[in-house]
Amino acid sequence: MVNQHVRNDPRSAAPGAWLEMSRREALRLASAGVASLAGLGLTAGCGSVPAPAPANAPRRRGGVYSHGATGGGLKDTLDPHFPVTNPDIARCFNLYEPLLRWNNDYEVEPALAESIEPSDDALTWTVRLRQGVEFHHGKTVTAQDVLHTLAVVTDPKKTAPGGVQLAEVLDLKASRIVDPRTISLKLKTPYAILDQLLAEYTVGIIPTDFDLSNPVGTGPFRYERFVPGQLSQFRRHDGYWDTPAYVDELFIYDFADDAAKVNALLAGQVQSIDNLPTYLVGTIGNQGASTLVADSGAWVPFTIRVDVAPFSDPRVREALRLVVDRRQMIDQALNGYGFLGNDLYAPFDPAYARDLPQRERDVDRARSLLRAAGQADLDVELVTSTAVGAGGVESANLFVDQARGAGIRVRLTKADPNTFYGDRYLSWNFAQDFWNTRNYLPQVASCALKSSPYNETHFDDPQFVQIVRAASAETDEAARNRLLHDAQEIEYERGGYIIWGFRRQVDAYSNLVTGLKPHRYQPCDAFGFKHASFVS
Repeated sequence: MVNQHVRNDPRSAAPGAWLEMSRREALRLASAGVASLAGLGLTAGCGSVPAPAPANAPRRRGGVYSHGATGGGLKDTLDPHFPVTNPDIARCFNLYEPLLRWNNDYEVEPALAESIEPSDDALTWTVRLRQGVEFHHGKTVTAQDVLHTLAVVTDPKKTAPGGVQLAEVLDLKASRIVDPRTISLKLKTPYAILDQLLAEYTVGIIPTDFDLSNPVGTGPFRYERFVPGQLSQFRRHDGYWDTPAYVDELFIYDFADDAAKVNALLAGQVQSIDNLPTYLVGTIGNQGASTLVADSGAWVPFTIRVDVAPFSDPRVREALRLVVDRRQMIDQALNGYGFLGNDLYAPFDPAYARDLPQRERDVDRARSLLRAAGQADLDVELVTSTAVGAGGVESANLFVDQARGAGIRVRLTKADPNTFYGDRYLSWNFAQDFWNTRNYLPQVASCALKSSPYNETHFDDPQFVQIVRAASAETDEAARNRLLHDAQEIEYERGGYIIWGFRRQVDAYSNLVTGLKPHRYQPCDAFGFKHASFVS
């Protein structure tokens, strides 16, 4: 089976398709029809293009399922606590699981823990584990594994992205095991939304004997093989505590090029892809595939370092925000699959500052600010890459044109998708990135503090930090939301993001499979391939 699948690797089977391909060529391939369904054991021909499966279509157990993930490279990882790219994240969701999880409506629900309850002062949280959950190597998950995982993600020598905020609030030395299934977590300071931190996919629970060379978790699939920058292979975990996966095997392939990714789907070499280019939504429906669209809070920001000239001047950052035609970006970069942004993230958070004035394109005001800052002839480099996914390069191209109207010269650099998230990531002066749905405080912990693992704007505002800390400790939701509004005002006025819109998550899957549903949190049903099955 492995050797056969290597021969059918969508990257190696058609080397030309793996190279850069123009948008025109992608459309030509799509309009030409499905050339081959070899990956599904079928042969294309007249009338062979499958129609979408009905909602009640019979589901078949077994088979090999392949997913085409956007991006990836030689720095790909199986580490549950340090994912960066879409392929990394996809592997995390299928190998590992946190104590809690976000459901399709972006609400926290139990996962490995059947309950997590705070004390009245939010200084003690009691975790009760689900009974009988097993790791892939047969060991039962215990309270000791949970404390071990939390110690790993908060390790001061190598703090994981999901452990930065946990490291600030958890007092592991004072925490204790009540019994094999119960942990009493003590905090250094009240933290009202600890459950949201523990629901992040970057806090997957691992056993005390975890070995990254042969990783085990509790997810629906277990590890078989991994080739960084190319593919990863998994088998169904038959001892999975939840409903076991339908398919026998799962392959996740890296795709640096959108056209190659779409071509692999239409040729039947993969059964799903994340981040379908939205200009192809109307095309693939006639070629044996369907779209999966979710109203997510995902965003593709322009990231401005606030600590280097000329961007260290807030007037320059404000001018860059004012040249943006946000509606044009949504209409053209996302082909309408999005909604308006106002340089703030976390649109589903109850504290989202909807009352702040909506920024509109104002070229005259932008010119005035640049003159006042001594930057009337501003000339900047903007770094982008296809690795940031749908809407990235497209919005960058639009920004170049929009900025020209204010006399700003923008030199666009398209970085190699295999290296964009390499050594220079987080050091670009002016670039782009992608983020998926998060509520406000977890997102702040990830990107807006000096200690944040992905502080790409190098934002470090003492007043902002003080307010965020007060909000994190506030157990009264109304009072906490007022503080978070104040924090958002600071970012709105002097932060380093241009958040022009939120994209609807658009993925695609073969009409010969069923089971995937829209998810607000992550692409492809939160990479929920345990739900996918071939149609009988």
